[in-house]
Parts: sequence; structure tokens; C-alpha cells
Amino acid sequence: MGLGTYDFALAIGGEAGQGIATPGDILARIIVRRGLHLSTYNSYQSIVRGGHIFLTMRISDAEVQNHGDKLDLLICLNQDTMDRHQRLMGPDTRIVYNSDTVNPGTEDIGADLCGFPLSELTDSRNRLIQNTVAMGVTIALMGIDFSVLEESLALRFERQGQEMVDQNVSVAKAGFDYAKEHFRPFEQTPPTGEKQLAVWAGNEAMAMGGAAAGVKFYAAYPMSPSTGVLHWMASNARNLGIMVRQVEDEIGVANMVLGAGQSGTRSMCATSGGGFALMTEAVGAAAMMEIPAVFIDVQRAGPSTGVPTKTEQGDLWQALGASQGDFERIIVTPTDCLDAFNTMAEVFNLTDKYQCPGIVISDLYISEGRFSVDPDKINMHPKIDRGQLITEGSEGGEFLRYKDTESGISPRPIAGLEGYVHVAPTDEHDEDSTLLSDEFTNPHKRRAMVEKRARKFDHILDDIAPPVLRGPADADVTLVGWGSTDGIIAEAVDALNAEGISVNHLQIKWMVPFHGDNIMETLSKSKRTIIVENNFSGQFARYLRSETGFAADGHIRKYDGEPFMPHHIVDGVKAQIKGETTKYVPYQEITV
Repeated sequence: MGLGTYDFALAIGGEAGQGIATPGDILARIIVRRGLHLSTYNSYQSIVRGGHIFLTMRISDAEVQNHGDKLDLLICLNQDTMDRHQRLMGPDTRIVYNSDTVNPGTEDIGADLCGFPLSELTDSRNRLIQNTVAMGVTIALMGIDFSVLEESLALRFERQGQEMVDQNVSVAKAGFDYAKEHFRPFEQTPPTGEKQLAVWAGNEAMAMGGAAAGVKFYAAYPMSPSTGVLHWMASNARNLGIMVRQVEDEIGVANMVLGAGQSGTRSMCATSGGGFALMTEAVGAAAMMEIPAVFIDVQRAGPSTGVPTKTEQGDLWQALGASQGDFERIIVTPTDCLDAFNTMAEVFNLTDKYQCPGIVISDLYISEGRFSVDPDKINMHPKIDRGQLITEGSEGGEFLRYKDTESGISPRPIAGLEGYVHVAPTDEHDEDSTLLSDEFTNPHKRRAMVEKRARKFDHILDDIAPPVLRGPADADVTLVGWGSTDGIIAEAVDALNAEGISVNHLQIKWMVPFHGDNIMETLSKSKRTIIVENNFSGQFARYLRSETGFAADGHIRKYDGEPFMPHHIVDGVKAQIKGETTKYVPYQEITV
């Protein structure tokens, strides 16, 4: 991946209700308009008020896909944040805080303490005004001109009237001026990129990707961390001609998606693991009725209600085993926001062509994290392939909806076309939709239909790109990951190679169908293979072994609810090279 010449990280800490999102949004807008890249991660609790929230924002002149290992600037909106994080801030870092209410502790290890006296800078009684003052201080410390913040504040508060804009600009300027007079700024100021960038979250990327792919029906029951997909769809449905329904439960959601799919409409839904558990019977129904439908599972730490606001890669086997019986499904795990966007069109084309359900597995880290993107890389007009979809009626004749073809794929009509009347049964059925259980259950017909559906996947791998090994082919260590760990592993690989430890990287995106032969051809040449994943049991390691017989030499696993940081992987590789362990579990200080 490679780092740029500027790599800066700041964090804002406080409690729910202190308005942490607003300064985060304003700073993010300033950064991407400057042409710089960013990656943000928000560690928060599932309560409306209180708790501890810690928003980390990493800024670079090169593309970044993780929130990094270090902090340069810490904004403490309450005492709890100072108490938790002060010990992480060393020389050449800055801690910004309201000195009226927050006191530095005894764990000082060299950070510059930048306390501002809020009561002297403003007479406002709005307790959230400290956030705006802190932004003024932060901009001054970073070396950014105040006019940039002034413009962003005007955009953020313009709907609340000019008086609100003026008040926020005034107190931000007071913080900016105070910092200029009293605090030492950072030596390196943020450079300016070649062009302005945009910022989005994974949920927004998947929603936009679905819209670009031609989705016209979306249903959901709100369940974090997938709710952002619903928010985007609801906000843009009218302009894009998409029907959006918030349904009473996930069972209703999934069946409505199937109904829309049966009509010929591209349809999808999104949920988390608990909601997906309720959808799984509908997944099997889609396979039996051969209806294309896309289900998004945004993983959180589980099982049961689990930890709703934390991340994990714990739903792989749930997706592999979703619903009963043997049937064909597509399972894909996007590796970053832009990949999530592009994957939506790809998975819709595949589900249409092969007339089966598709499952997109994301997680909180991608879906709720916010990342910069070059708008020119967002293709809102991807290739659309509806497969063997019949769109015009006929004069009649026998129609076999489930015709036993050589490819296993049967022509599929839009519902209601003249000459194509048929039943879409969830029972096992014959070519003409006759239920096998309504007559003597002919074992030959049953076998033929099972084999017909299975035949659809005989050549599906030809339509999907295999994973590609990145890094030196003769490396001493091969790191294997899947899904959202891609950018974190890539940065760890760069760090290890810089230290003289030769490492390459294979990231798996498509789980079903699985490029077993391609993967084995790569891993059979590996000197030492280590699998990295965000779960306890090594779900991908088990899946890889079940599909190929390959057992990795070592593992790096994390299951505390927080995502990997690059140094976790670096430390894990070093520990295994030294022979200290074959399963490294990073220890993370309790600061978030």
C-alpha cells in the first residue's frame, strides 16, 4: 500500500450526547476538500447517553484503509477521555481540552497540554460550544488557515440560520486565536492534494452500489450496524425511483425481497447476524424457486444480541449454512468501501445469471467506518447483465419454468407475461412446477432437479476473478486474510518488509464459489502461512481446510470487538517467526 509523506492521526473522545459526530464531520470535510485521504473509526457504546466514545481519524496524502497505530492529537471533551488516553500521548503530540472542566492526570509522558479556558473565550451557555472552540484550536495546531474552518462551519450550520453560523464562527475563531498565542503548532502542516476527494461509509457505498446496479426495491428492519444502508436508501429513494419499505421484522423483509425478485425487480435487504438468522428460510426459498435476491449481512460481535456496536468476522459459517438443504448460493466479502460499491453490481449480475440468492458479508469496520474516495473511481453506470430474463410475452404453448437444461439455467420470465404462466413453489417440483409431493415422489425427478440446480455453478468461477498474491513471490511469510482486514494487513506487510522480514499477502473475497485450486497453487509455494481474522475459532481457516485440506502454519486472531491495527499483525508475525506461538492474540489496552 505504501505511506505518503504526511501521516497524521487525531482522536475525539467524550460521551454519547456530547456531539462528537459534528466536529468529526466538519474535520473530515476539510480534509477531503484539501485533497487528502482519510480513514475514521468510531468506537462507541450502545447507549443513547453516557458511556465512552472515541472517534479516530487518520489523515494522509496517500490512500489509507485503516485508522493506524498512533495518535498525534487528542481532543478530550470530558475527564474520562483524559483519564483513559493521556498515557498514550508522548513527545511531539498534543492534547486539547477545556481547562475549566478537564484536568490532566499524572500519567503525562511528554505530550503538549493545550488546555483552553472556555469561560474566558465565550459566554455561551451551550455546553456543546466547547466542541467548536476545540476545532478552532485543532486547526491552529495543524497549521490550517482559519478561513477553511469558517467555510465548513457555514456549510454545517446554514440550515439553522445566520445567527447560528456567526456564533460558531466567532467561538471557533476565539479558540484559533488562543491556540496561536499560547500553543506550539505541529512542525508539518497538511499538504494539498491534486484534487478534492469525497468521503463515504461502507453502508453508503453498498447502498449506492445497489442503486447503480438497478435496485428498485429495498426492504429492511433497522439493525445496527447495517442501518446506514436503509438511511441512504430512504433519503434517496424518491429521486432514484426506488421503493423502500421498513418492515415489521426480518422475516417479512426477506419475503418481500423475494416477492419483488420474482416480479423481475432487482431487490435487496441489509441486516446484521441476528436479523439474518431470521431471513435464512427465505434464502433457501430463493434457491428453490430460483429467484435472484441479494442479502447483506453487516457483522457485529455476537452471538445473540452480542455487542451491537463492535466489529467481528463471526458470521462466515452462518452464511455458509444459511437455511436447510443443499443449494447454490453466492457469498462475497468486500475488502473496502470502493470494492463494496463495485461488488454490488457484480453480485446482482451473478444472481440474475445463475438465478440464486447472493449474500454480501460486510462488518462494522467497513460499514460504519468512513473513508476517502476519488469520485472519478465511482462508476454509477456499471455493466448490467440480467441473464436469461424473458421480458416479452408469447402466444402460448407449454412453458417449463424449471426446464432441465444443459447449463442448469432455465429461462426466467417477468411475472405476468402472457404465455409464461407458472407456479413458483417452495416445495421440490418438476420442470413444469408440479410439486413432487403431490404425486408419488419420483426419486428420478428429485435427483434430476437437484442436479439441474447444482449444474448452474459448474462454470461460475469463469465469471469471477481469483485472488491475486501481492508482494514478493518468494517471501518467507504469506499472510492470508478475508474481507475488511485487507488494508490493515497490506500496511503490516509494508512495515514488515521495511524491517527486512519478507512477507506477501493473499486476500480472499469470494467465499462461494471458492477458488480452491487457485488458492492452493499459491499457498503450496508458501514457506510459512499465517491466517489473520477477526474471530475466535478461525472460521476462514476451518473453511479453507474443509475445501482444500490445507492447514495454515499459524494464526493471528482478534475477538475483543475492536478491529486490528497494523502493529497487531506485525507483532503476531514476529512472535511466530521466533517460535513463541502458532496462534497470536493481540493484547489491547482498555482505553476505548
